[in-house]
Amino acid sequence: MPWVKKEMCTGCGTCVEECPVGAMSLEEDGAVVDEEECIRCGKCHDVCPEEAVRHDSERIPQEVEANIQWAKRLMGKFETKEEKAALLERLTRYFKMQIKVAQQTLERLQALGSK
Repeated sequence: MPWVKKEMCTGCGTCVEECPVGAMSLEEDGAVVDEEECIRCGKCHDVCPEEAVRHDSERIPQEVEANIQWAKRLMGKFETKEEKAALLERLTRYFKMQIKVAQQTLERLQALGSK
């Protein structure tokens, strides 16, 4: 999913003009991507003269940190080591389930390509 690095965006509007589905728009602090409308064609990446439209893989460290901060906030709601350990086990199961969802989605996407 493309995203816009605000400090790099000059608000030129090139990505907005070139987006084939109108998923890009300008706000007062620069371009934004409507995730529901975006078809992930990559044109916004290609046309941005400032390279402000970025790939989502760059956000992995921030997303991991957000997950850890979320877990820490949740842990703060529990008092005992046992309760905290049980929460960590539930969170571990949750993220393992997300891995399975991603893997099965990838497998089905590959199958779509072979039809």
